Amino acid sequence: MKVGIRHGRILLLAAALMALLTGCKAEIPIVSEITETKAYTLPQSMIIVATERNRYQKIYTSQIWGVKLPGDRNFETYLVDQVKEFLHEMKMMNLLAREKGVTLTSVEKEDVRKASDEYFASLTEDDIAYMGITQDDVRTMYGEYLLSNKVVTELTKDMNLEISDSEAKVITVDQIVLTDKAEADEVLSKATEEGADFSALAREYSKDTAMERHIGRGEAPGPYEDAAFALLKDEISPVVEENGTYYIIKCVNDYDENATQERKSGLYRKRKKEAFDQIYSKFKEENPVTFSDEIWKDVKFSKEDKTTTTNFFEIYKKYFND
Repeated sequence: MKVGIRHGRILLLAAALMALLTGCKAEIPIVSEITETKAYTLPQSMIIVATERNRYQKIYTSQIWGVKLPGDRNFETYLVDQVKEFLHEMKMMNLLAREKGVTLTSVEKEDVRKASDEYFASLTEDDIAYMGITQDDVRTMYGEYLLSNKVVTELTKDMNLEISDSEAKVITVDQIVLTDKAEADEVLSKATEEGADFSALAREYSKDTAMERHIGRGEAPGPYEDAAFALLKDEISPVVEENGTYYIIKCVNDYDENATQERKSGLYRKRKKEAFDQIYSKFKEENPVTFSDEIWKDVKFSKEDKTTTTNFFEIYKKYFND
């Protein structure tokens, strides 16, 4: 499981917090039911705030701050919640890493330094003032983010998570979709004639304009999938009935290598996440930690905020291939 920022979420703060950002190293309090846990400082947290605030405004313009969501919420409230969740998860992942003895190597620490220097050098004076950060703050956040990803790999590396090509296999088919069995039999007869143009028959008779399908083994078990995977390239299936609809299937590619490898990687990541989640869920249950919400209560966004940085995660990806 990546703590990765689920790009499509996160963001926060603005003018209302500017007074707190000028040299103040206030910490976001964390309270554990077991022990006191030191949290990220406000400037460190503002790195994520600024990144996501600017990314969303760049995509949707400043009008996004007036968007209303269900439950009498606005967009900034939603994103504040996502930032808090992200920071909480990253802290918990680092606590787990500490418990399991997972640390960064000297090479990884050097890469963290390089990434931090590159990010800090990319900031404008307004960015630095908005976040109130130093290079050490950036280095801390890159180190924490890297460790939160590394702990996943370290705790699952000895597990048998391999995905076979057969399990991940993807094929490509063309189909003709019909709603009448007699018509389906008639079209099949035409499709299997010597020199028949399957594509032309699909355009003429099919009730579904989407002729081509890419199918992964196990994605939709049933008669259609069974029939499709039984075909070799250029073979045509008998009429297949599934849920009251009739299909004639022609195999275009009985092994899409690129799609299979891509799906294999996706299935591996899914299996890895599921395996790690079992460890992580147990750890969180045994080590309940909560953030105080006090610091976030007056968070506001403004189009007047003078910050433009968006590349914290892009620079991370440049140095670390998680």
